[in-house]
Amino acid sequence: MKLIMVVILVLGICLIGYSSDNKIEKYVTGFDYIARKEMKMSSKALIMLLKTEKAQLIDIRFSEEYLTWKVSPSINIPLNELPKRLSEIDQDKIVVTACPHKDRAIIAMVYLRSKGINAKYLTDGLLGLAENLRGDSAREFINGLKKSSN
Repeated sequence: MKLIMVVILVLGICLIGYSSDNKIEKYVTGFDYIARKEMKMSSKALIMLLKTEKAQLIDIRFSEEYLTWKVSPSINIPLNELPKRLSEIDQDKIVVTACPHKDRAIIAMVYLRSKGINAKYLTDGLLGLAENLRGDSAREFINGLKKSSN
């Protein structure tokens, strides 16, 4: 956990130089327990938001990883392509970044927040999401998605 926080802080420091309006600086200096809780999303909460089309899942793994296995509905925007593909993000929804665990998802979340996007990271990662979408849960989830798109 300490390593993740160091990565976030280093990224934040690097982004300060690139952010003309210093949103990342405001985010870091205003960071408190509420902000800590607000930046996270569990897979169970994400599943509910995806069913009601209130969230967009951004899988930030490399293309090859995404092609090997993916969770629907998600779009693949690899972390290193995120700056040039911001137009693909639906800013009217809660944006949830994900990777197998959470390291890259946290970096993506901080970057998106520096751009003024309401982003969270998936706390249990794609592996946790896959665990919560097995058997009957998977069927109910897909059926829920079909109903909301009609």
